[in-house]
Amino acid sequence: MREMWINGASRAGASGQTIPVQDPATEEIIDHVPAGNAEDVRAAVDAASAAFREWRRLAAGERAEMLHEVAAKLTAKTEELATLLTREGGKPLVENRDEMGWSAACFRYYAELGRNTRGRVIPSIEPSQLALVLKEPYGVVGAIVPWNYPILLMAWKVAPALAAGNTVVTKPSEMTPLSTLALAEVFEHLPPGVVNIVTGYGKEAGEPLVLDPRVRVIAFTGSLETGRHIARIAADQIKKLHLELGGKDAFIVAEDADLEIAVPGVAWAALLNAGQVCTSTERVYVHEGIAPRFIERIVEYARGLRLGSGLNPETDVGPMIGAQYRVKVEAHVEDARSRGARILAGGQRPAGQPRGFFYEPTVLTDVDHSMRIMREETFGPTIPIMTYRHFDEAIQLANDSPFGLGANLYTHDARKVKQFYEEVQAGTLWVNDPLTDNDAGPFGGMKLSGNGRELGEEGLDEFRETKHLHWDFEGGAKSWWYPYGRNG
Repeated sequence: MREMWINGASRAGASGQTIPVQDPATEEIIDHVPAGNAEDVRAAVDAASAAFREWRRLAAGERAEMLHEVAAKLTAKTEELATLLTREGGKPLVENRDEMGWSAACFRYYAELGRNTRGRVIPSIEPSQLALVLKEPYGVVGAIVPWNYPILLMAWKVAPALAAGNTVVTKPSEMTPLSTLALAEVFEHLPPGVVNIVTGYGKEAGEPLVLDPRVRVIAFTGSLETGRHIARIAADQIKKLHLELGGKDAFIVAEDADLEIAVPGVAWAALLNAGQVCTSTERVYVHEGIAPRFIERIVEYARGLRLGSGLNPETDVGPMIGAQYRVKVEAHVEDARSRGARILAGGQRPAGQPRGFFYEPTVLTDVDHSMRIMREETFGPTIPIMTYRHFDEAIQLANDSPFGLGANLYTHDARKVKQFYEEVQAGTLWVNDPLTDNDAGPFGGMKLSGNGRELGEEGLDEFRETKHLHWDFEGGAKSWWYPYGRNG
């Protein structure tokens, strides 16, 4: 059993209780981790608070070199960690190798951004004055990480937080804690307490982390329901919250789209990690003129995908993470079917997989916005397709959602691209290149998809407070205020 990582050392949970970790492809228990509680969280925050004073004072260049070493260690452990990610999370091994590469790149990016990005000098109002805008770390950051990309989404929070001079307490999902605990070796060269990892359920470990007043920032990726709960319990402290709460991303396919590219592109965006991506395509809007050909091709494409264990190199789509998530997908598909939708591919558990949380890649047509599958986040391997006549209609449909994380478009018409990026209400927009990330580009949502941004300079600023220094270096009294200080 792996232990928690607190103050630079492995540590068993205070309660002695454990959490089983399941392989979603086989339903077997592969390991246990400590069920952390408020006492464990308090010890981790104690360590992070004590380490903060020296870590924030460390020269930015020294912190940068340490983050580069984190990246190098991640790269060296790619195969080990990717295999562990596949066993506990289900993603195909090739996708987890990508996750490791992206995670290492994130630490390298913030190593250099933290080394070189400081505050600024602003114009003074008097010749004898100096005005500085300073960027300072908050202190202790709580990073609450989901199960679908546990290493990458940890990196998106921990790398900029450390680069800015903060210390961190990370709580991974109880469904995928093994790979995060394995990162202890990656952080061993950092001063004790700079990074701490506490495992546990949300109520017992997550809530104490949010409620501890010494934790100045909570960075969370997860469900809307949990994000709302975090916001409520943190409200009394006016705590800085950075919440990424999922989406219901739209994909518009224009009439000029090349179907040889658009069909696999849409399938990739919808079915990557069995559709369990925050920016998964969950609504597809296809121009009526090309819809019959598009639907025929994507049905054929979906039927040709191979389900299986992510450790099998022949696998295209792995299992879902757990039974309750598959049940939700089934409920959405059944709701759509009962309201008139047609299921042209999938729509059931695969007959050849008696164990594991598998669900067939599913293509639905004749859907509309009255159906749950077009309104609520499904988070599974589904491709619901609607047609549209005019591009204005497609834009309206894309915006007809309480979420606004991302959106996609396939077209070569510059006028459509301009209308798309000006009018679609989403934090990230992709044109002809779905779901690509750029460490230098900010990522985050609008509306119910959350607040704040990860990645880019914006991602660094999420973990820095702004202070204005106004300094009169002559130290003399000014005529406009001096009379107020005189006697008589």
